[in-house]
Amino acid sequence: MAEKGPSKIEEIKLNSQYLRGTIAEELKEDKTHFSEENQQILKFHGIYQQDDRDVRQARKKEGLEPLYQMMIRARIPGGVVTPEAYLVFDGLADQYANGSLRVTTRQTFQLHGVLKGNLKATIRRINEQLITTLGGCGDQVRNILLCPAPVKDAFRAELEEVLRRLVDALSAKTPAYHEIWLDGEKVAGGEPPETGDTVEPLYGKTYLPRKFKTAIAIEGDNCVDVYTNDLGWVAHREGDRLAGFTVLVGGGMGRSAPRPDTYPRLADPIAFVEPDRVVEVAEAIVAIQRDYGDRSDRKQARMKYLIDKRGLDWFKGELESRLGRKLSPPRPLQWGGTDDHLGWNAQGDGRYWLGLFIANGRIRDSESMRLKTALREIVARFRPTIRLTTQQNLLLSDLDPSVRDEVEEILKSHGVPLPGEIPPVVRYSMACVALPTCGLAVAESERAIPGVLAALQKELQELGLAGEPISVRMSGCPNGCSRPYVGDIGFVGRSLGKYDIWLGGDYDGTRLSRLFEELVPLEELADRLRPLLAAFRAERRPGETFGAYCTRVGVEALRQKRDQYAVR
Repeated sequence: MAEKGPSKIEEIKLNSQYLRGTIAEELKEDKTHFSEENQQILKFHGIYQQDDRDVRQARKKEGLEPLYQMMIRARIPGGVVTPEAYLVFDGLADQYANGSLRVTTRQTFQLHGVLKGNLKATIRRINEQLITTLGGCGDQVRNILLCPAPVKDAFRAELEEVLRRLVDALSAKTPAYHEIWLDGEKVAGGEPPETGDTVEPLYGKTYLPRKFKTAIAIEGDNCVDVYTNDLGWVAHREGDRLAGFTVLVGGGMGRSAPRPDTYPRLADPIAFVEPDRVVEVAEAIVAIQRDYGDRSDRKQARMKYLIDKRGLDWFKGELESRLGRKLSPPRPLQWGGTDDHLGWNAQGDGRYWLGLFIANGRIRDSESMRLKTALREIVARFRPTIRLTTQQNLLLSDLDPSVRDEVEEILKSHGVPLPGEIPPVVRYSMACVALPTCGLAVAESERAIPGVLAALQKELQELGLAGEPISVRMSGCPNGCSRPYVGDIGFVGRSLGKYDIWLGGDYDGTRLSRLFEELVPLEELADRLRPLLAAFRAERRPGETFGAYCTRVGVEALRQKRDQYAVR
């Protein structure tokens, strides 16, 4: 069988002149949207072209084009945002977007509803705060995650330095971004010499075969879901210093329901690496994916498929060959319970941080809760550094203990609950954006999960399990941006109003869930889980979580218990 040629997107990247395309020219045109080719290149710049799907059919019947709008995703390594930058994002949300800010599952902000004509002004304002959108999306190393807890000690300082070095090494170097969005002078790329590409020495003209996700976790607290990344670093602490990292490779959540050859996968430990070797190892791993990843079938292009096809031994051998040395074996990993870092916590320098729950990451005002206004007032008055979490939450750090009562009073007066006032099944939930803006969504997620959680909370209360720390994650499609395949309970959209139920993961993110039931109507999700929750209450072992129980019992037995415990 003849080998397949590169996909259409590979050709678009190759011909884009290092991500320039004809974006600059189309920005000057009096059109509401970009061409198909430029839409693909825009992703590298942190921009997705979308439209309001709530009105798509009505506009089509009226002979109107879709209501085009852009989503802008920043790249914020480790999720650290200065108070000045936060207030800029807050203002941009009102001036150019849909009035809301969204915290993503990868520690950054998204702005939704930005019109094409406002793109340059929005991106310029973001860059003025020394934050870029380059690398927010696209086939490259995306925003690198780090445990957000702002603990002030030598160990954390070393981790933050490693993060900075990784970001510098793995970021795209093309001048196209500054040329297009910041009116920088065009720099000719020229032809790359035999020794390498002078514009993109790591990526080359076609960048990576697919997106590439990276995270840094601290052993004992997997708050960044490190196993779900293409490349993960688990930091080992010795005293108050960083001893090194166990390197994980091959994680990824994305799958396609009609294709059984696509699946979620947890990363495998491959080696132990000293802190001063991190960059060279990271560059070599990215280069292996660049050179060997599938460029013909994007459904098979993530690094997890390369590792499964060629084997972990091959991958490690190729990595050692590129490094010119043998790697030390990975250290055993211990996880002691994941922390969402919410509530009041001491930083170690006399100051505190307050972690706040942000439902599905959406910062906005509603009739019952003026969250956006409350946060703006707190940031403007007390100037805390903001730290975004991978659970879509937000930490207000560097607060003097004397302002605690004032901060809580602002939150209370605006209807914002403290973490201790939120039921666990809500606190440990996540949902992706889905409809009406995401072009990949086949079902609701962010707008649907509040009703599902309310129904689940009712069932848990009746069963005496209301205090149980059960993680629930909902995704509007099988791509799994909310990481539903590692939660205790995952709801994955399959078609409008219908979901697959996945069970058996855990809040620590160290175990994959399994498919339990397919195409369940939205309004029946909580009812389908009640018999299983009743079985869990009756049969659990001491200290056993719901996800652990589901894994121990197994899917087939769970299906039997669904009938056994069905009678209320």
